[in-house]
Amino acid sequence: MSDVAFLCATASAVGVVHTLAGPDHYLPFAVLARARGWSAARAAWVTVLCGLGHVGSSVGLGLLGLWAGIGLERLAGGESVRGRVASWGLLIFGLVYGLWGLKHTLRGRRHEHAHSHGSGLHSHLHNHAGDHAHPHDAAEGFRAAPWLLFILFVFGPCEPLIPLVMATWASAGARATAAVSAVFCLATVAAMLGAVFLTLRGFSLLPLPLLQRFAHALAGGAIAACGAGMVWLGL
Repeated sequence: MSDVAFLCATASAVGVVHTLAGPDHYLPFAVLARARGWSAARAAWVTVLCGLGHVGSSVGLGLLGLWAGIGLERLAGGESVRGRVASWGLLIFGLVYGLWGLKHTLRGRRHEHAHSHGSGLHSHLHNHAGDHAHPHDAAEGFRAAPWLLFILFVFGPCEPLIPLVMATWASAGARATAAVSAVFCLATVAAMLGAVFLTLRGFSLLPLPLLQRFAHALAGGAIAACGAGMVWLGL
């Protein structure tokens, strides 16, 4: 096996392991797709877009470091700052989305009112979301959710990628660096897609109709938990 082939194989393995080891790489997409009723195509393109932003920003930073002669230690410091921003951003996004979902759920709760009319009483059920509300109306709100997730993933660093890019550049040159970066990107995005759809498949086996009413609140909680885990681990 040539040196470049070995580096590409290493990049592919690192990309897959790095992705699957971090639930933040796939759980936010799966819970949003489930809560918002996304089609498989929409879930896929949101995942791919965020994955490309996630990997592309680190590739760009690594190439900028090589061009400007910035050492790995300084780049690692910049990645650490980006990681903290992304972690806290994911936590805050999850909390805000969860609170929005909870508010929507409580507004849509049906309850009974009794009215007196002369000699009799009658009651009826209604909710504060409006008499003509539809089940899909919740997904119409918070339309910025996929784009906020994209911004957070652009800020989120690919920790193993920059050392890999810089080592490949030093040992094998520009073409090998481009090949390694492309393989890492493809492996990462493919692993994200696979994990998202496996998670969605797992959701389909659970008694989710019982939880569907709280789908947005639960999705926000899951995303916040990912962010909290990243903050706790110092990522």
